[in-house]
Amino acid sequence: MRFNVVMGVLGSILWLLAGFMLIPLLVAVYYREPLHTFVIPLLLILIFAVLLKSFVKKESGEWNLKEGFLIVASAWLLAAIFYSIPYMLEGVPPINALFESMSGVTATGATALTEIESHSKSLLFLRSMTQWLGGMGIIMLFVAILPKLGVAGRQIFRAEVPVLQEEKLHPRIRGTAKNLWFIYLLLSLLEFILLSIAGLSPYDAITHTFTSISCSGFSPYSDSIAAFNDPLVEIIIMCFMFLGGANFALHYRTIFSDRKSLINDQEFRFYFFIIVTATLLLAYNLFRTEIYSLTDAFRYSSFHVISILTTTGYATADFNLWPDSSRFILFLLMFIGGCAGSTSGGLKVVRLLLLLKHTEKVLFRTIHPKAVTPIRLNDKIIPEDVMHSIVSFMVIYIMIFFTSSALLSFMGMDFVTALSASIATLGNVGPGLGLVGPMESFDAIPDMGKLILTANMWIGRLEVFTVIVLLTPAFWKK
Repeated sequence: MRFNVVMGVLGSILWLLAGFMLIPLLVAVYYREPLHTFVIPLLLILIFAVLLKSFVKKESGEWNLKEGFLIVASAWLLAAIFYSIPYMLEGVPPINALFESMSGVTATGATALTEIESHSKSLLFLRSMTQWLGGMGIIMLFVAILPKLGVAGRQIFRAEVPVLQEEKLHPRIRGTAKNLWFIYLLLSLLEFILLSIAGLSPYDAITHTFTSISCSGFSPYSDSIAAFNDPLVEIIIMCFMFLGGANFALHYRTIFSDRKSLINDQEFRFYFFIIVTATLLLAYNLFRTEIYSLTDAFRYSSFHVISILTTTGYATADFNLWPDSSRFILFLLMFIGGCAGSTSGGLKVVRLLLLLKHTEKVLFRTIHPKAVTPIRLNDKIIPEDVMHSIVSFMVIYIMIFFTSSALLSFMGMDFVTALSASIATLGNVGPGLGLVGPMESFDAIPDMGKLILTANMWIGRLEVFTVIVLLTPAFWKK
């Protein structure tokens, strides 16, 4: 482990983070709000960047996998710490500020702010912008814009974006990162234009674009999307949440090479099937219990199914007040998440699909023990080591979920709040149930509980292994 190389790369990433801090600073200038909220953290980031870069005597692009893991995990943690400073300068308690900042950079959407509208527009702009950066990935942006990384960029790219089979949109990893960011920018621009046409102000259009295509869910309003009460706005946001929850590599191929890439993909079809099934079940349940008319039942069920499944966390109604059967459907969706290669969190649809295929294989071999039945996805055989990795991921994921839920329960949280807060942060969903419902705040959670949930967001965004591997003794051995 060459710590001087790690610190040098982190110094370069801090320069990138400092550059993005200039954007909310300009927003503060436009709205004539206090500038020190962003000037102080900007200067601190630059000082730390210079200090970290000073450890590097000679630039080296050849990093090993261990260094890649440490760079990625540390970069996300540093981003959350430095971007928490503006919150503190506006009077938010330090732990709440760190929670809010980590929720932003990990594109979670869980908030510890109690009166969102009381904060400056520039701070709320930063809050949304960090989610947009975290949606596609800070490291992926770093790889895309830094030409000298070369082959070494593949190590930190894999550490941030663990996928079952590497998506090669370009021979060079930098080219792949640039292509993915291009699609991300294109969809963001399109959504901004549509929301503006729908009647939203430029500020509302850009902040909600930031947090819907990134499947994040922060809104400058306490009532979330319900503040607009506009079906057209809901439809536009719903469409882009859906697109954000799909594989961006497939978006690229659909636009530039194969028009049927999305519809031919098994994971995408299963993703669509889950949305349709859950929407019908939820709409039926809401209509049956006479909460809404049939039209409104479909309106609210479709929006919230897509919002929760894609781990965006937007709300157009307080689903915390719905019957337990309806809330249970949303609770199950919190575990799944969107597709691999998307901006959403959760377990990912492809893992659930492959686990179902694996279960089918085990049952078949129980009857036919000598049969050779490989697991296939899109006509490609999935190697055994990939399946072992998925099973290991599931075990660790569930262990973290139960451990954090138990710790919250010991702190006095009720059963529903503890379970939903745990999965809402680990899966990067955002709102939960009980005391952390869509119209509530995580401020009610004790400070130690907020730190646990902050760790959940960090671990969940980097898909468990990238952070957990740092805790193993073998990682630090030569």
